[in-house]
Amino acid sequence: MLQNILEQDARLTQKLRVAEKPGFLRTLAILLAHSGDSWFWLLVLIPLAWLGNEFWSQRAILYVIGILITAVLVYAIKFTVRRRRPEGEWGQVYRKTDPHSFPSGHAARAALLAILAIGLGPAWLGLILALWAPLVMLARVAMGVHFLSDVMAGALLGVLVSLAILILIPLPVMPV
Repeated sequence: MLQNILEQDARLTQKLRVAEKPGFLRTLAILLAHSGDSWFWLLVLIPLAWLGNEFWSQRAILYVIGILITAVLVYAIKFTVRRRRPEGEWGQVYRKTDPHSFPSGHAARAALLAILAIGLGPAWLGLILALWAPLVMLARVAMGVHFLSDVMAGALLGVLVSLAILILIPLPVMPV
């Protein structure tokens, strides 16, 4: 039964793939796939935590904590499961530094950031990240560095970590 699920996952993943197809969709997928990189988010959030007003500083600190917790959990699962990434040429940096694909760290991070933004406000940021997160997940599959199930599991992990943070470390929500 598991083999059947994995085969179906591989078939659906292949249908979504655009990594080998030059054009606008591939370019967009590349941009979206990279937009979930942890270094990018940390480069923005750490200065915001340090230099932002109280509202933004508190949120940036929670986002950084969430990213770090999620990264630890993702790598623990990846090195337990050890599922190989789909075959492909794009994303060599990911393939060399992290050959395992399950779960997707990018999907976990995107879901985490979206849920935290929805839970903490402002509403415009929650809306933007809620629209962005599934696009990052789809782009990771489209560029051939993850199977569909990798991003689904990553998204679930990101949602769970963000909900735990929202419950354990409540911050006042920004008024609308």
